[in-house]
Amino acid sequence: MTTSFQNPLALVGRLLLALLFLPAGISKIAGFSGTAGYIASKGLPLPELGVVIAIIMEVGGSLALIVGLKTRIAALALAAFTLVATFVFHNFWGVPVDQAMVQQLMFYKNIAVVGGLLVLAAYGAGAWSVDAKRAD
Repeated sequence: MTTSFQNPLALVGRLLLALLFLPAGISKIAGFSGTAGYIASKGLPLPELGVVIAIIMEVGGSLALIVGLKTRIAALALAAFTLVATFVFHNFWGVPVDQAMVQQLMFYKNIAVVGGLLVLAAYGAGAWSVDAKRAD
């Protein structure tokens, strides 16, 4: 593949990754108490704080990816957040058999997203980003 595709592909990749996180963060704002209840149902302490952290990570991280600002840091933070959330909320090995398949799909989808975020952290946002403009 020629290098002329690198920057548009990096932009599209950042936008697609953000598409996973931004709506999830916005839905947590709209359904704050429901999300806190779900977090509490998993036995986690301070569920309201957990929702605030999730909103900051998902909304803030996705906005950073969209514009390409501090992209490597945002990608690493989202990767860590996603990895932790995956093991807590998609533990397919600990759910009833009728729920295991969906949870396993969600688990491995999230692991793949973590992989994409790590690639983004390794290679950066590309030339079509705030990061690149600030480096000039």
